[in-house]
Amino acid sequence: MEIRSNRSTAQRVIELLVVFVIALAPAEAPAREKDKHSLPPRTHSGVDHIVVVMMENRSFDHLLGWHPVAEGMQEGLAYPDEMGVVHETFPLAPDYMGCDHPDPDHSWEAGRTQLDGGAMDGFLVAGANDEYSIGYYVENDRPFLSALAQAYTTADRYFSSILGPTFPNRVFQHAAQTDRLTNSFDISTLPTIWDRLAEKGVSARYYYSDASFLWLWGGKYEPISRSYDEFLSDAANGTLPSVSFVEPRFLGDELGVSGSDHPHADIRVGDAFLSEAFHAVASSPNWSRTVFIVTYDEWGGFFEHVAPPRAAAPNGVDPDIVAGKALLGFRVPVVIASPFTRSADGNPRVVSNTFDHTSILKLIEWRWNLRPLTARDASSDVENLATVLDFTNPNATVPNLPMPAEPFIIPCILQAEPPPSEWDVLLDLFLSRTSTP
Repeated sequence: MEIRSNRSTAQRVIELLVVFVIALAPAEAPAREKDKHSLPPRTHSGVDHIVVVMMENRSFDHLLGWHPVAEGMQEGLAYPDEMGVVHETFPLAPDYMGCDHPDPDHSWEAGRTQLDGGAMDGFLVAGANDEYSIGYYVENDRPFLSALAQAYTTADRYFSSILGPTFPNRVFQHAAQTDRLTNSFDISTLPTIWDRLAEKGVSARYYYSDASFLWLWGGKYEPISRSYDEFLSDAANGTLPSVSFVEPRFLGDELGVSGSDHPHADIRVGDAFLSEAFHAVASSPNWSRTVFIVTYDEWGGFFEHVAPPRAAAPNGVDPDIVAGKALLGFRVPVVIASPFTRSADGNPRVVSNTFDHTSILKLIEWRWNLRPLTARDASSDVENLATVLDFTNPNATVPNLPMPAEPFIIPCILQAEPPPSEWDVLLDLFLSRTSTP
């Protein structure tokens, strides 16, 4: 039986042309995720261990701006210096330390100069900054972190918690607020996530390599503090606690002999440390129920193109508050590696929800039913990092990721004896306290 069409020949030609154009169109790039995975009952989530590694002082664009899916920029950006001369961003390697340059200014005041009201163009006019602050590293410069970011999940809208330096942001990571705007050494009395975990009887340990940030609370957290070597042992033996914070070597930044990525540390040392820490966890009997998080405390004065939003101010320490909300800091590199965050081969997974350091606290609080610490982690201005986890399709197989060796380091040659770093002072305070009869 013949079937006749009411469509005209012209209509059919147009339809065929449309199909032809669609077929020729380039394949759409993988989309960044902005949806939330529904959260299962916390005790049935499959997550029993959370491991947090916080590195130092690098921005997202500076380290991960090359990422094929994430909202990153490296090449093609340009910034004016104090004389109005415009300088283009450039690759830093084979300079992995930056010994000949000042540590980029990342103070509370410098952050606002760099922000420039949202123009994000003040990176060469803050403090003594030079072109080092607008340099970047590409994928091959950090073989392990680059591979981890593509094998698991990258967060490209994860901001530090305050537009300020190391200590305020690290206090935020433990307390969901800060009691200072500078790297000062007054003993903190703020309640922390460690207190909440202790209240519920949840196992927790803080593993450090040479200097412990928890010394800023005096001796309060000595009972939960352990060495990095004990972390490696606990991972191998399957005896990791429910919550672990793991710290790199902090001492020797100014000479470039630390392992934290803080200038002038050799970034290849930090990459080797992250590789060792990850492989220790991924080969542990705990791995199938573990979330391993790599984050950075703040941007370190390095260039960024995404202006930070505001979020609930947990107190009045930061004077820059508008309608009850304080500025978050600039974006930092964050990778969440877990059986619950595996990328499909060749299709790196990126989430673009708004997070800050308290998003990690929200994850811990959700999993073990802990009370929020402040208005920041209680608010919806920043999201729970648990929303990144895909609880329906866990994949505990571990990809074959690089295991770079720590390179031989030639310390920076300095023209003058540097002042003690904040970590040196913190260590001296600890030693003076523990040596007192």
